[in-house]
Amino acid sequence: MVRSRPVDTMEKHSDFNPYVNNGGTVVAAVWNNCAVIAADTRLSTGYAIHTRNVSKLKKLTQTCVIGTSGMQADMYALHSTLERQIELYRFKHHKEPGISVIAQLLSTILYGRRFFPYYTFNILCGVDENGRGVTCGFDAIGNYGFDTYMAKGTSSSLIMSILDNHLTSRNQQKHQEIQSLEELINVVKGAMTSAVERDIFTGDSAEVIVIDTMVHEPIRMPMRVD
Repeated sequence: MVRSRPVDTMEKHSDFNPYVNNGGTVVAAVWNNCAVIAADTRLSTGYAIHTRNVSKLKKLTQTCVIGTSGMQADMYALHSTLERQIELYRFKHHKEPGISVIAQLLSTILYGRRFFPYYTFNILCGVDENGRGVTCGFDAIGNYGFDTYMAKGTSSSLIMSILDNHLTSRNQQKHQEIQSLEELINVVKGAMTSAVERDIFTGDSAEVIVIDTMVHEPIRMPMRVD
């Protein structure tokens, strides 16, 4: 008599996950005809820090910069794809794309990968065709919106509350408007410094880029390294 083998009724689940969040934070804000974008330089997975000196900012045109948090491999792939699309636009139209055009290009790229998305959270920052500072935030599948300030990444909820307090103060009786570009830069730097105190995935240093009629060289700001 042949005995039948017991049937394994336990469900088997794979532990493979194609995504990993490498941490980091990107913040951007505008003032009149200027814009400021900043991002930290820490690359980590969980409690392991892989490097303390990786840039999350990429210059796309003379007046536009993209900042990306999330998965580093997807960030590089997305930046490369977006740069190729911008280059094709230059060849076809014989001019630089404006930030609204780049926003639509980026949205199309992200939405095209919606079934296996780039694990990235992006901010476009720059000056538009009318000379006004602009920031534009994206989710992982291409939905986007414009605002005067925003943050993406592991410290975004912390930083947004700080920017709400300094840049709008909707629930305060007295509010002092930002009077200069230097003041805006200090607000952005202060927000990043405060976030590092609470978020272990953000730190080491930050790159701060100012955009007006051109994209200026990054300003390196040291932060906590623990």
